Amino acid sequence: MRFDVVTLFPELFAPFLTAGVTRRAFESGQVNVQLQNLRDFAEGNYRRVDDRSYGGGPGMVMMAEPLATCLDSIQLARGNQAPVVLFSPIGKPLNHHAVQRWAKSEGAVLICGRYEGIDQRFVDTHVTEQISLGDFVLSGGEIAAMALLDAVARLQPGVLNDEGSHQQDSFNPALDGLLDCPHYTRPEEWRGVPVPPVLLSGHHVHIDRWRRERSLEMTWRLRPELIEQARSAGGLSLQDEAYLAQLSNIAII
Repeated sequence: MRFDVVTLFPELFAPFLTAGVTRRAFESGQVNVQLQNLRDFAEGNYRRVDDRSYGGGPGMVMMAEPLATCLDSIQLARGNQAPVVLFSPIGKPLNHHAVQRWAKSEGAVLICGRYEGIDQRFVDTHVTEQISLGDFVLSGGEIAAMALLDAVARLQPGVLNDEGSHQQDSFNPALDGLLDCPHYTRPEEWRGVPVPPVLLSGHHVHIDRWRRERSLEMTWRLRPELIEQARSAGGLSLQDEAYLAQLSNIAII
């Protein structure tokens, strides 16, 4: 898959693409990332990409023409009309389901906006999807683009040391969309706090049930709406429901 990242700051991506476990996906070409400096497609001595907003108001607005020229060049090089993604506060929140969809795709063109925003005419004409990381505003779309690329890269075969690692991630269908359980490692006792004995028992049925119950408990306490989603999808067993009922009774008491 190929992701073309349109940005005014391509240098921000250099360390991201060469560090950590996900670099395997980028170095192998499983996730081919092409950085496009928007100023290379602007005209004039100053390579201007922004101007004042019609109607007044603070901040500058990114101009449509450099973006359109850059996009034309990308689509020509790709040989297809790839989806165009804009990172924006008004976009749909990025979630695990969307990441899985992108991880199985042929990629996209990722537009990293800056300043007050982008000329709406470019958005209306070319943008096929808008994505948000949450209800807050960043200085630009670069961090959001890195978040999407990282999430997509770690789902590629051979990227993680253990192929089953991402199956235990929070929100994964393998966990019915619930939060992951707590994890522990050596030493067995740290500053007076021991590892839960069940994890040292070697009894895998008991360990699996303990992990499931901790997952249910954390989700019930922190993200209760995910419990309802799992219930609606038929992901909760009678044993799960009995444990949740027990948690509710404990909370009431």
